[in-house]
Amino acid sequence: YTFYSTGDHALTFSFGDRMDITVNEYILQLFYRYKNFPWPGIKDCIPAYTTITFIYDPLYFINRKIDPIDTIQELVSEVLIPNAVTRKNKPTNIIRIPVCYDSSCAPDITSLASIKQISINEIIQLHSSATYRVFMNGFLPGFAYMGKVDEKINAPRLTSPRQKVPAGSVGIAGDQTGIYPIESPGGWQLIGRTPVSLFNTNAVKPCLLEPGDQVQFYPISLSEFQNWSSQ
Repeated sequence: YTFYSTGDHALTFSFGDRMDITVNEYILQLFYRYKNFPWPGIKDCIPAYTTITFIYDPLYFINRKIDPIDTIQELVSEVLIPNAVTRKNKPTNIIRIPVCYDSSCAPDITSLASIKQISINEIIQLHSSATYRVFMNGFLPGFAYMGKVDEKINAPRLTSPRQKVPAGSVGIAGDQTGIYPIESPGGWQLIGRTPVSLFNTNAVKPCLLEPGDQVQFYPISLSEFQNWSSQ
């Protein structure tokens, strides 16, 4: 790995530059190790695809005349020792999410089918038949970056992002798929929409999806989507 300072009280460790389950698993082991057993002087840690950032209290280390870089490196190395972690720190959750792929909920599905030279039904089948790993949350509260999508429906971001993407919109960007938890600007190719709420500030667990979860989509009709949304 490599590491670098992120501001004056954070340290980022990088384990590569590509979407990789093994790398992401290392990062999540570090993340849940910290969550289960907080390290003195470390205020928070933020996992991503291939990086993890540790936010630390500079005064804690200054007062003890300890180098935060050496300390955090040592902690990271302990977790990365082969077989040091004999079990997952977080059980794997398989979460099934309904998606309406009707064109009224999927403004880009027709153009994507044309570009990829496949049918809309094939896009739906390919997208809903896979099990996706949640690699990280970011961009918006509760926005889970999931992958990998089948290369047949791999699609670049839109050249001109939309100013408003409805909450629940399901999109594709490159190898990734994701769901917009709230209305926001966005440039992902929209191929469906779910009536399920992804982010709830009043819930004990505000984000439905967390890093390490497994997600399976299943198709629902437009009437099912409308009935679900009205409940």
